[in-house]
Amino acid sequence: MDKILKLLNTDARLTTEQMAVMANMTEDEVTAAIAKLEADGVIRGYKPLIDWEKTGEEVVTAIIELSIAPSKDEGFDGIAKTIMAMDEVESLSLMSGGHDLMVTVTGRTFKDVALFVAKRLSSLDGVLGTATHFVLKKYKERGVLFEDEEQDERGTV
Repeated sequence: MDKILKLLNTDARLTTEQMAVMANMTEDEVTAAIAKLEADGVIRGYKPLIDWEKTGEEVVTAIIELSIAPSKDEGFDGIAKTIMAMDEVESLSLMSGGHDLMVTVTGRTFKDVALFVAKRLSSLDGVLGTATHFVLKKYKERGVLFEDEEQDERGTV
């Protein structure tokens, strides 16, 4: 199963035939392994990495650090469930360090994201503070480079 997961994580577009050869398995074994991983919830989905700058779409991404007062009954999970349900939220993680939760959100404009933070996140019960960091440029995500190789035509001195 580890081989299948590593292959899918590298390129989820590989065919079961290609994975079978690479993992030294039969195609039926690969198909069964993937079905089991999906049924067990190990594989949560398949999603492409999109370089939005090349699409012409206006997309703003921000990473927001939240300081939370955990509730007595649910700890961080209660507020996390509320935040997860928000459409703008791409990812949410419990963190160690200076802040408790890290939220990645997308919006059409900087103002959209700022209003989301001001009106929806910071006003939640239990949120003690936020720190918003706007993504200005992506260089690499999940192991994939976002920059095309550009040749520097200037000579070295």
